Amino acid sequence: MLRIAIVGTGSIAHTHARAYLALAGRCEIAALVDIIPGKAKRFMEEFGLDCDTYENHEDILGRTDIDLVDVCTPPYVHAEISINCLRSGKNVVCEKPMAASLEECDEMIRARDESGKLLSIIAQNRFRRGIRDLKALLDSGLAGPVRHAEIDSFWWRGHCYYDLWWRGTWEKEGGGCTLNHAVHHIDMLCWMMGLPEQVTSVLANTAHDNAEVEDLSVSILRYPHSLAQITASVVHHGEEQKLVFQCEKAKISAPFDCKASIAMSNGFPKKNEELEREISDYVKALPPLEYEGHTGQLENVLTSIETGSKPAIGAEDGRRTIELITAIYFSGSTQKTVDLPLKKGSPFYTVEGIMKNAPHFYEKTASVTELNGEITVGGNY
Repeated sequence: MLRIAIVGTGSIAHTHARAYLALAGRCEIAALVDIIPGKAKRFMEEFGLDCDTYENHEDILGRTDIDLVDVCTPPYVHAEISINCLRSGKNVVCEKPMAASLEECDEMIRARDESGKLLSIIAQNRFRRGIRDLKALLDSGLAGPVRHAEIDSFWWRGHCYYDLWWRGTWEKEGGGCTLNHAVHHIDMLCWMMGLPEQVTSVLANTAHDNAEVEDLSVSILRYPHSLAQITASVVHHGEEQKLVFQCEKAKISAPFDCKASIAMSNGFPKKNEELEREISDYVKALPPLEYEGHTGQLENVLTSIETGSKPAIGAEDGRRTIELITAIYFSGSTQKTVDLPLKKGSPFYTVEGIMKNAPHFYEKTASVTELNGEITVGGNY
C-alpha cells in the first residue's frame, strides 16, 4: 500500500484526491499540506480522510512512511517543493506546469537523477482515449506526414478569476493562459510532433485588466516540412478545444474527425472514402483505457513505483513543454522569431529573466485567499 502526501489543497487537488480514492486498494492519502491555516483540515473532512495535516511541506520531509508526494500548489513553488521532496527520498508527481522556468526544470531533473527517485509531470490528457487514438493514428502513418497542425486551446475565465492571490502575476503564476491553460495542448503537440525549429508569437491581454499576464496568445511554429499554429486563450466562450492535423493523405483530429481527398485529373479534390473507412476502422479497433484523465496518469505513476519502471510522462516531457512555452514568451515579448532549442544564456531561461523581460499588461488589483465553485479541466476529446 503506497502512502501519498498531497501538498496544496486547492481546486485541482480535489481531482487528485478522487483519483487516489478510485485506486484505494493500492494507495492511501497519509498527509495533506496547505499554507493557509485550516485549509488542509477542511479538505480532509470533505473527503472523509483520516490523515495528518500540515502548513509547511518541510514538515513531511523527515517522514519515511510517505512514498509519493503530489504537488498541487501554485507554479512558483513547484520546483522548490519537488526538489526538497526528491532529496528527502520521496517520489514526486507534480501538477502542470512543471516549473516557472527552464532553469528550475533543469534543477528538478538534477534532483531526480541524484536521488534516484521518480518524477512525473501531470499531462492527464494523454490518458484520454481521443488523444491516445490521435497519437496512435499519427504514428501509424495511415494519414501520411503532417503538413499543418491547428491547436485551439480555447478557455474562458471571468474577470474575477485573477483575483485569487497567486494568479495574474509573472512572479507567482509564472505566466498567463499560455503557461497555465495551453500547457495541456502544447504538451499534446510536443508529444505528437516534437519541438519546432522556430516560433513567432504575439501576446495580448484583451479582457483582464486585473492581471499582469496575457489572456490571449497566437503563435506560428515552423517544423522542417510543416507549420503549426497555437491559439492560447481564456477569452473564448464555449471552451471548444481541438487538435487538427492536416496530413498528406487525410485530416485527422481530436475530437475525432477524418476527411481524406485524392486528386481528380484536373487536380481538384475527390473524397477518398476507402481511406476514411480504413482510418475509422483503425480507431475503432484500438483497445479501451481502463482509467482516463488524472486517474489514468496517477495509476501509471503508482505502477511505476510498484514495478521500478519509468512513468509514461517523465520530467523531460514536462521540460520540453516549458521550453516551447518559454520560446512563445520570448518571441511575444521581443516581437522577434525565436530559434529552438533555447540556450542557457537565453534571457528567458531563468525566472528573474522572465520577470525582467516579459510585458506587464496591467497591474494586479485584487488578492483573495480562495475562490469557491467548480472548475473545468479541459475538453472532451
